[in-house]
Amino acid sequence: MDEDRKFSRKAVLKAALAAGVAAPVALVGGPALARTNFAGGQKVEPTPYCHDGDEPTVDQIEGPYFKPNSPERGVLVDQNTPGQRLTVSGYVFGLSCQPIGRALLDFWQADVNGAYDNVGYTFRGHQYTNDLGEFKLSTIVPGLYPGRTRHIHVKVQAPGEPILTTQLYFPGEPRNNTDTIFDSRLLMTVRDAPNNAKEAAFDFVLNVQQTPTGGPTTSPTSPTGQPGGTSWTAGTSYPAGTRVTFNGVSYVCRQGHTAQQGWEPPNAPALWQKG
Repeated sequence: MDEDRKFSRKAVLKAALAAGVAAPVALVGGPALARTNFAGGQKVEPTPYCHDGDEPTVDQIEGPYFKPNSPERGVLVDQNTPGQRLTVSGYVFGLSCQPIGRALLDFWQADVNGAYDNVGYTFRGHQYTNDLGEFKLSTIVPGLYPGRTRHIHVKVQAPGEPILTTQLYFPGEPRNNTDTIFDSRLLMTVRDAPNNAKEAAFDFVLNVQQTPTGGPTTSPTSPTGQPGGTSWTAGTSYPAGTRVTFNGVSYVCRQGHTAQQGWEPPNAPALWQKG
């Protein structure tokens, strides 16, 4: 498939998602999309290129600084937070390049000085993609610390599917050449934004099988909890440690969150543990 065709499919799919309409079935299986708006209309190859049979986003080590129970939020800064502002946005896709709604993304990173908050939850937060598979993170450009290039950690999980743990990188960083963990397939597309800020884009492709339909996909909704104890209920805010019953099985909340259809306890091992 030539470059013009790839770019054409990318533009059509992006426009369809933005307009809230179904993409033509012939174009489902096109590439990841968030990078289309960058580089002034140039044909920027997404990483990885998303079409049927291609590899999903590569995984990487979790590192020593992950903490469960991060707050549900997409904004990790306030007006007093030091550091260069950064917005990271994109989509979460399955193997057929259909966007995945209600995918969980859990981000964590270093502060401007290269330090992680291991006591509280500064620069830590999780969020869910919307029905179009979109996410958006407001943070800062992370600082450097010995041995590593600049990066952001993330866990991504489609409802009821395995967790992808990986890292996102910045182009043009001198330490990209010496960091043994760095992987160029995980480079974000980054551009300058007003007020000395940065805007970055990255699309995740999860190892999730899909049947091309031209629209976003979510996992089927399971039955609600059965009587006998506190039943799991969509729309309820569950703090970590909360016990619920779902289909007669007891679960403990591992990470505070607001329950959503598609994230029933047996479908979300990152959020619920049997017991």
